[in-house]
Amino acid sequence: MPVLTLDEVEALARRAHAAQTDKAGRPYAEHLVAVAEGVRERGGSQEQIAAAWLHDAIEDGVVSREWLATAPLTPHTKELIDAMTKRPGESLEEYAVRLLATPGAVLIKEADVAHNADPARLARLDPATRERLTAKYARTRQLLGLPATES
Repeated sequence: MPVLTLDEVEALARRAHAAQTDKAGRPYAEHLVAVAEGVRERGGSQEQIAAAWLHDAIEDGVVSREWLATAPLTPHTKELIDAMTKRPGESLEEYAVRLLATPGAVLIKEADVAHNADPARLARLDPATRERLTAKYARTRQLLGLPATES
């Protein structure tokens, strides 16, 4: 079975997340675009870019693990998507260990956190949510050995 092209993966991700908005009420696709572009700008592979488009799909419930198992994606893309999917009840530390153990996953998470922690994006949130997420993203960067802020 041939694998989906990046354009097909993008279209699939946009359809899957079409009804979803982020915490600030913006279309969720804006986040997906930013993460995929962030991966591309950081020199990510086609597989990493494909995984970036689908990095939240299972966690957000827009596709299932069963779908991923049979999806027309490369094994490595599937591995990256699985690594990016936080499990129910999983600590941030456990999640970071899995990301660090999966070749290529940290680059995707770096692009994800860069967009999530963007000051302009955080400014749209209420103060309590902004504080909580700022601390979470700082801890994520620390656990993954990433710079404290984007340069």
